[in-house]
Amino acid sequence: MPNARAARPTRRGILAAGGALGLGAALAACGDEDTGSGGSASTAGASAGSGPWTFKDDRGTTVKLDKIPANIVAFTGVGAALHDYGIQVKGVFGPTRTAAGKADVQAGDMDVSKVTVLGNVWDEFNVEKYAALAPDVLISTMFDDAGTLWYVPEASKDKIAKLAPSVGVSVYDRQLTAPLQRMWELAESLGADMTAAAVTDAKKKFEAAAARLRAAAKAKPGIKVMAGSASAELFYVSGTDLSIDLEYFKALGVNFVEPPASAKAQGGGWYESLSWENVDKYPADIIMMDDRSSTIQPADITEATWKKLPAVKAGQVIARSPEPILSYAKCVPLLETLAEALEKAKKVS
Repeated sequence: MPNARAARPTRRGILAAGGALGLGAALAACGDEDTGSGGSASTAGASAGSGPWTFKDDRGTTVKLDKIPANIVAFTGVGAALHDYGIQVKGVFGPTRTAAGKADVQAGDMDVSKVTVLGNVWDEFNVEKYAALAPDVLISTMFDDAGTLWYVPEASKDKIAKLAPSVGVSVYDRQLTAPLQRMWELAESLGADMTAAAVTDAKKKFEAAAARLRAAAKAKPGIKVMAGSASAELFYVSGTDLSIDLEYFKALGVNFVEPPASAKAQGGGWYESLSWENVDKYPADIIMMDDRSSTIQPADITEATWKKLPAVKAGQVIARSPEPILSYAKCVPLLETLAEALEKAKKVS
């Protein structure tokens, strides 16, 4: 896990590698700045067609273009979410292809052979290829309150900012439903048909899955859930604060392991890192494991201490997506998987 082995890993580097989050300098804002409205301001979008396009992002930055963007470049997860709404991006940056050349889990249903990949790993972004795409807009998520665009390298962010305006969708310290709504608004502004049956059905399924998870959590209040992430040297336990999925699941009643603030300090409030010898520090009945390709997956963990955990021995380990693809269709399984795990779980801790 890159950066996780350093004595003082950055939060930004750790999250990219499979831990919890990082801070960096904010990307220079493009367009007209409107700080008075705050980061949660609603969109002022354009209808599908050729007319002017305006969108206020979660930095309070308003991007104005003469027409709806056609050449869109986005963080891979954003591209995947827009794809679910019928919006195709031209280029992506972030985990897109696995070592075997297949679509990364964060690429969703995108055909990765039909997009230009500007960077597949942390700190990789081909500015020349980006310029060649003649981008109309760059879109990414933000994991801090400073407006830092996720996976846009610090070293080249100024060059990148000069080539096209940017839009940031915040996934910092809010529940999942907030960025889901913002991605919906963004897709709608870009011309997506939000009345399509596939779109409206997915939203209904999300609401039903949320109700199911709430009911499952209420029925099993004593079941303790731990959110973890694995590297060769360390095991990370995430608290619910700051993470959009865990904050939402907690609001629905799920009983999570919560590392104390003092323990999470090293991870900027996102997580506590444990040696594999201490992986049993927190009793848990269900373990949710980071599914990103940068982390070690449960089937590949060979540590004896891991195999002895009651939840592992009971087969009560499920996947977690710390960077959910922000479409309702992709978030339904996240709710259903956890609900099913709770419904079937036995108290083992």
